[in-house]
Amino acid sequence: LILTTLPAATLGLLLHKFIKSLFTPAMVTAALVCGACLMLLVERVLAPKQKNMPVQNLDQISALQAFGIGCFQCLALWPGFSRSASTLMGGMILGIRREVAAEYSFIAAVPIITGAAGYDLLKSLPLFTTADIPFFCVGSIFAFLSAIVAIRTFISILSRNTLKPFALYRLLLAVPVYFFMVR
Repeated sequence: LILTTLPAATLGLLLHKFIKSLFTPAMVTAALVCGACLMLLVERVLAPKQKNMPVQNLDQISALQAFGIGCFQCLALWPGFSRSASTLMGGMILGIRREVAAEYSFIAAVPIITGAAGYDLLKSLPLFTTADIPFFCVGSIFAFLSAIVAIRTFISILSRNTLKPFALYRLLLAVPVYFFMVR
């Protein structure tokens, strides 16, 4: 997990201001479309090979593959790209079966999302009061519980389907983001 977290954490810290500047409707729309196209490409090329992927369970992921997944995770520094999709696709490209890559993607989310949220919170600390603490606690608990449900559901869906429905969703979402937010 350290090797997976290191690339995005390093780039995220070095480019924090630049990354924040990318949070525009046009950039998010572009990331939605690029991410969807990459999902479709990865599925087209690698879906037929899933049963024969070298890595069939989490214990088989090598240190080099973990670092490679971390490099793919850097794509998610582009707002709208999807951290889970970038690591999942990276895992598939590196020879990891889709379901295993999805499971690892969610495990790898914990340190990078915790670190990014903590860093942003630290930078924004002067804006908060002690009255905000209960809201953060309740929000964190519900976010954690809903994440568990979402992860289990997503992995279950991926064991029966490809990334194509998620790619289609991203393409459909890009249309209103572009037309309602960019103009």
